Amino acid sequence: MTDKPAHTEEPLSLSKRRLEAPAAVILTKGAEDRIAHLMSQAPEGAIGVKLSTPRRGCSGLAYSVDYVTEETRFDEKIETPGGTFYIDGASVLYLVGSTMDWVEDDFTAGFVFDNPNAKGACGCGESFMV
Repeated sequence: MTDKPAHTEEPLSLSKRRLEAPAAVILTKGAEDRIAHLMSQAPEGAIGVKLSTPRRGCSGLAYSVDYVTEETRFDEKIETPGGTFYIDGASVLYLVGSTMDWVEDDFTAGFVFDNPNAKGACGCGESFMV
């Protein structure tokens, strides 16, 4: 006879143990509304809107928001009421903790980023550095 405990629990699978991490970027209501508007006018085949930080401008990195037609393996995916928002997997480290908003006034309209990782920006505001 073996000494086996009366109750043994199965080990939790990795998927059950994984805690839900907060999104890399916080979307304001204005940003979510703009994503919904963009998705309502999206070209055929678009599955969402994607934020990336391509190398561009005098400070090195820029924010780019574009339609996306397929999921990429390492992209972060955020479901919003108006559509799916993706964050480029290679850009996540530059964006962690950021807030993305949509701002409109009499002269301009666009996404605005509050990025705690940005150590500086160019004078025209088109690019940033980390």
